[in-house]
Amino acid sequence: MFTFLARRLIVVFLPTLLGISILVFVAMRLIPGNAVDVMIGIGPDVSAKQRAAIAHSYGLDKPLPVQYALWLGHTLRGDMGTSIRTGQPVSSEILHRLPPTLELTALATLFSLVVAVPIGILSATRRDGIIDLLGRLLALIGLSVPNFLLGTLLILFVAVRWPVLPTTGFVPLSQGLWPNLRSLILPVISLGAILMASVMRMTRSSVLEELGREYLMVARAKGLSNRAVVLGHALRNALVPVITVVGIQTGYLLGGTVIIEDVFAIPGVGRLALDSVTQRDYPLVQGTTLVIAGAFVLVNLLTDVVYGLVDPRIRRPG
Repeated sequence: MFTFLARRLIVVFLPTLLGISILVFVAMRLIPGNAVDVMIGIGPDVSAKQRAAIAHSYGLDKPLPVQYALWLGHTLRGDMGTSIRTGQPVSSEILHRLPPTLELTALATLFSLVVAVPIGILSATRRDGIIDLLGRLLALIGLSVPNFLLGTLLILFVAVRWPVLPTTGFVPLSQGLWPNLRSLILPVISLGAILMASVMRMTRSSVLEELGREYLMVARAKGLSNRAVVLGHALRNALVPVITVVGIQTGYLLGGTVIIEDVFAIPGVGRLALDSVTQRDYPLVQGTTLVIAGAFVLVNLLTDVVYGLVDPRIRRPG
């Protein structure tokens, strides 16, 4: 297992983060305007000498390869730089915004699994029945409606016309469990809908495939109940591809928080990244993107580990 982890870390984790850091670094410099324009404006009262002095103070006058090398070197030592907008260390800004994002992602994943797996199993065991039809319809809606549109509709119909849930904002867990969960119900549904639909469809198809295998016929011949056959035998093997879907889609949820946190005004890393892009805060954009990308790759690495534990064949080299 250690060899498997080391190979995945070297081949996937580190090169992916390095590539993403280069892409983000270059892309931010290609966007029209720069951090100096955002800070002091572009009016006639700002001299070229003043602009050059500010650019020099932040190292923006150096060649791009030099800027990237300096930033990467500091990042490897745990220093992501200082926010141009706030003057605060990027790492502290991210750590301050990280809890809402982690909680939102974890609850969205939990919500998706709690809803999707039971409905997927019932759809497979009651094929073409009313539960199966409703489950497939729910999965189709979840895959078809973008999360930002679903969030907007939930705000309009659930929170505005029937004001039982807050439309925006975030209540920290320190202020009470129910107020905290109440503030996240609509964002969790909006963010987790796509994962719920994907897991539901994968669970249904995987269980259906397993139900037709010979070893289940043998289990039934031994006198096992249908419930024992499905939950004790078919489900265990059917969850192998589901684990992969959950791992990949959970990584995508981290990226989806950028939109959902902005729609519901949640002060998380996703909203911080969006604000830093509009304000051309290069260090903060690079730091937040690297954290989100690192979490995405880490989730997929953990998925590979779980998948390797469930199916040892993938741990065998080549």
